[in-house]
Amino acid sequence: MFSKKKKIIILTIMVALLVVTGYLNIALNNNVTQPTSTTATMDFYDSYRAERESSRESSILYYEGIIADSTSSQEAKEIAETKRQELIEALETELVVEGLIKGLGFEDVVLTSTSDKLNIVIKASVEDLTATQRAQILQIIKEQTNNTADDVRIIPSN
Repeated sequence: MFSKKKKIIILTIMVALLVVTGYLNIALNNNVTQPTSTTATMDFYDSYRAERESSRESSILYYEGIIADSTSSQEAKEIAETKRQELIEALETELVVEGLIKGLGFEDVVLTSTSDKLNIVIKASVEDLTATQRAQILQIIKEQTNNTADDVRIIPSN
């Protein structure tokens, strides 16, 4: 086995390594900057779009599976095709509307929709969003969708 002297040397080296590791951990963690609220806001827009896209892709694949399945009835295939097409149209509309609103000069925007309501989350503070900009956004919505101003909710988020 190990002699007492070797055990003491090994134990001393391990303690020294532990001290050095602790020091490096503290030193490196102090140099890490904290995320700002701007980063968190940008992450919201990106993560929401990613979640929305993932969910829609899953639904489209589900409908395509029904359409491709030889055991599905003709009625089920027609319903699946209609639903798939509705999802594709919703994706295209959201992309166009978000792009047009960004074209007004907003840094970022996300459109969420239900069967009868639209929510538009815009990266802007309440104070920065003017009545003219709200009117422009509503005009885009009216031109690109079948929704009225009563169906639209504009949500500034900064």
